[in-house]
Amino acid sequence: MTVTKDTIIGDILDNDSETAPFFLAMGMHCLGCPSSRGESIADACAVHGVDPEDLVSKLNAHFAGK
Repeated sequence: MTVTKDTIIGDILDNDSETAPFFLAMGMHCLGCPSSRGESIADACAVHGVDPEDLVSKLNAHFAGK
């Protein structure tokens, strides 16, 4: 899977539940709620004050190592 800032968080979690800690580390603790699962990385990062490119990079590194 290749992640961009427009990728929907629910799609990432459905593809690999091991990515949950990346979201928890940025302060996104409600991964099970429908609205958070429907957000893009860019939307979630804006709400939580996190650089989306940093999260995208970490997630893509994770998927590259699989």
